[in-house]
Amino acid sequence: MDPRGGRTPVSRRWRGERMTHPPFRFGPALLFCPADRPDRYAKAAERADAVILDLEDAVAESAKPAARESLVANPIDPARVVVRLNPASTPHLADDLAALRRTAYRTVMLAKCEGTADLVALEDFEVIALCETARGVLAAPDIASVPIVSALMWGAEDLVASLGGGSSRTADGRYRDVARHARSQVLLSAGAHGVAAIDAVHLDLADGDGLRAEAEDAAALGFAATACVHPGQVEIVRSAYAPGPERLEWAQSLLAEAAVRELDGVFAFRGQMVDAPLLRQAESVVRRAHARGSSEKGTER
Repeated sequence: MDPRGGRTPVSRRWRGERMTHPPFRFGPALLFCPADRPDRYAKAAERADAVILDLEDAVAESAKPAARESLVANPIDPARVVVRLNPASTPHLADDLAALRRTAYRTVMLAKCEGTADLVALEDFEVIALCETARGVLAAPDIASVPIVSALMWGAEDLVASLGGGSSRTADGRYRDVARHARSQVLLSAGAHGVAAIDAVHLDLADGDGLRAEAEDAAALGFAATACVHPGQVEIVRSAYAPGPERLEWAQSLLAEAAVRELDGVFAFRGQMVDAPLLRQAESVVRRAHARGSSEKGTER
């Protein structure tokens, strides 16, 4: 059911078909860049693993038409670009899509996605759905099930605003319980449907230690990426997602042992009992190490 009532609208393209989700190919550090600042496009793409060209919150209402024209007139590598669109509940989305179809960009982030109905107009795109309102968080499982969705992201500040609150964090910088609940809900919804989860931005630019702790926690839990709002946050996030040498050596050795001995049940390794979930964790560690290597090569280009 759509959280706004009635049956969930589903496109004819999706109805009755079993389709796989697009693979999420970005991460771990995604960097927002205002779409009305084309002078920053290439620099942001060089600094991060992907750039999110933002037509929504980073652009004033009066500047949105110019931002769309900048998006069209200043192309960069579409393989490393996500375009954040204005919410489906606003009159801006149609104009965003008209501009987008004049570009080669086909990966979008839909701001304030609140149900599957919001996705029908985006059939031709790969979608990262941003669940950042109370409705969006509650609808996250349904949103994640839509075949064009490759990832879910959550956002703390808009969520708290949608509840009538004024702060997502306590005085010591920790998320309040409702924000922690939303983060978990989005992660679980993404995991249940085999799509990626992206962790929210850390707005305190001076709090590198806090960002590192949150990114390390995100990586340990299974988030695929963390969004950044400043280039200085990118290396902190990359480092946090990269497994340490001891952890990587453990994962590689464990997988090698399992492969050589053709083990697929429970067995002992270095004094620890190993079963299928632990093997999957080792595989995740190795994937994150490979992603770190790919990120460094991409930055060198």
